[in-house]
Amino acid sequence: MPYQLTAVILTFNEADHIIPCLESLSWADRLFVFDSFSQDSTVALAQAAGAEIAQEKFQNYAQQRNAALDALQTDWIFFVDADERGTPELGAEIRKVIAERSEMGWYVPRHNYIFGRLTLGAGWYPDHQLRLFRHGRVRYERPVHEVALVDGGIGYLQNPLGHYNYRDLAQFHFKQRAYSSYEAKILFEQGVRARPHNFFLQPWRQFWWRFITLKGYQDGLHGLRLSLYLGYYEWVKYRKLAWFWRKR
Repeated sequence: MPYQLTAVILTFNEADHIIPCLESLSWADRLFVFDSFSQDSTVALAQAAGAEIAQEKFQNYAQQRNAALDALQTDWIFFVDADERGTPELGAEIRKVIAERSEMGWYVPRHNYIFGRLTLGAGWYPDHQLRLFRHGRVRYERPVHEVALVDGGIGYLQNPLGHYNYRDLAQFHFKQRAYSSYEAKILFEQGVRARPHNFFLQPWRQFWWRFITLKGYQDGLHGLRLSLYLGYYEWVKYRKLAWFWRKR
């Protein structure tokens, strides 16, 4: 009997994305929307499209993924964010590896579309994400930029997910501010202090890493702008870390 494959979509106020996301995953056996009590029409739209629904109050990213795992009985789980899109080619490849291979987890590459443009430099490709798992063989750790711990071998898929992660500059800055706060809090809880040199060296290293090492220059002015922004948010992270210590 073929393995059952369930696509799990984590959502919060994703009315603009949920229908095209679900439609792009029609090759999965089950579509399961795990929602954080959205305040828009996300849940109603997902139900109308035939998806199963469960809801859990959001605490952090690792907890949310673990709660989704606990809510399901299936053979294989493919985690997808609402702003991501599958393809028939990716679906066929997933079907093939879960039927023929022994790995318990699989990385999938992503095509990131930033401000409407496919971005291949500055670390945005192949941008492998560990998303496909044998049920019961994975747990998540870390509250942000969560880490999947897989009990078994791990492989790499070839066909990418499409990721429409930053539609405009306002959304980019909103998300980066949130990420910098999460990361500063983690450093604070680990006892790390912001040193004077961090405010210069860490932004410079981030920019150099993005633009030179990860070839952000391949995307021209677009890559330069993204690399500068990400360097700036390293500075923001350490400024927030210093604030946590002052507040203490």
